[in-house]
Amino acid sequence: MPAQFDHEKLRAYQEALRFASWVEPVIELLSGKLAVKDQLDRASTSIVLNIAEGNGKRSHPDRCRYLDIARGSASECAACLDVLVVRQKLAEAVAVAGKEILLGVVSLLAGLIARFSGLVQEEAQAPYEAGGTGRTEKNENEND
Repeated sequence: MPAQFDHEKLRAYQEALRFASWVEPVIELLSGKLAVKDQLDRASTSIVLNIAEGNGKRSHPDRCRYLDIARGSASECAACLDVLVVRQKLAEAVAVAGKEILLGVVSLLAGLIARFSGLVQEEAQAPYEAGGTGRTEKNENEND
């Protein structure tokens, strides 16, 4: 897909789309009566949409607000996967794979939020350590 908009160039956006694609078969296998099914569908969509909308905002506080909403939606998706595991509707290994994608999205969003909220200097951005896993993600540039 050729990049036409700035948000399409963001790794956070690309990874959010990857999660949305990954989670679709999971959602399709769930019973229609499960509340978590609808919540997972809406939250996974919300990640993508809020990154796109936020990246289009000119003021940094507005941009950060949308990126923070996207980060919250990613955490919500992780919690949905946990609920499915404890209710024995999803294998733990499957949930772990999805949460790994989400962890990357959250890490990338945290870097963007830090950049646009002035918490890091653009010339010397520190890597964000994701949840104490020892894995680091480099902060991404807005239009790279």
